[in-house]
Amino acid sequence: MNKPVSSRVAAIQMVSTHNMSANLARAEKLLAQAARDGASVAVLPENFAMLATGKMIACGQREAGPDPVIRTFLSEQARRNKLWIVGGSLPMATRPDGALVDGRVRATCLVFDDKGGEVGRYDKIHLFDAMVDDAHGQYRESDTFESGRQVVTVDTPAGKLGLAICYDLRFPELFRALREQGAEWVCLPSAFTWQTGNAHWHPLIRARAIENQIWVVAPAQGGQHSSRRTTWGHSLICDPWGKVVAEIDEGPGVVTAELSLELMEQTRSRMPVWEHRRL
Repeated sequence: MNKPVSSRVAAIQMVSTHNMSANLARAEKLLAQAARDGASVAVLPENFAMLATGKMIACGQREAGPDPVIRTFLSEQARRNKLWIVGGSLPMATRPDGALVDGRVRATCLVFDDKGGEVGRYDKIHLFDAMVDDAHGQYRESDTFESGRQVVTVDTPAGKLGLAICYDLRFPELFRALREQGAEWVCLPSAFTWQTGNAHWHPLIRARAIENQIWVVAPAQGGQHSSRRTTWGHSLICDPWGKVVAEIDEGPGVVTAELSLELMEQTRSRMPVWEHRRL
């Protein structure tokens, strides 16, 4: 793939529910909007097709079978819109090598090219097991999901993309590893709780961008999903200097920005922190 100078990328925000058909219909409209806005790559949020813990295992088994619903949808939308799509996250009952996950699923981010081909897969490494002061209270992703193991980058029309999901944001060593693999931008499909997002979303994203001198594209769930679940939203795009260049507050929507690799190279050359590391 020829190296781009800059390319428009879209971060899509949703307020997904237990109703997969409704979620996919909303995603279809937002992806079409991203294409109309001139994006070459669109990134969906975590659990965009279904935000329902109790349905994840059955859904993951279907997605790993011969008649997947979400994967087929993503492939068709990429081809129809002539758009690269980073498919947020979806449950998968198999590992990248095809082995079955016993009793759980993987939280998987799939990348599709503009012809509908599946060209990348990342399984969420860091799982959100935490107590949060909200109506939901305790979150234990490890009860449903098996942790991934591989650091993944993919060549895209917007440059080399590093893949991460939500809670991964709190682990700077992953972003270091993505930069080591040549990442020029990182996507972060997320569903941050309102409480943790209000406290940490912006400072953590800006820190990861600044530390690694990369673009960060962070689409999120943003709104009231049920009486017990509210997500922070604030889907955004952050440049390698740590400046937020596009952002949406809450509710469904699309934000786009040109990811200038020239700006990234200037940032790195003027302050070559990668060469200054000592540990």
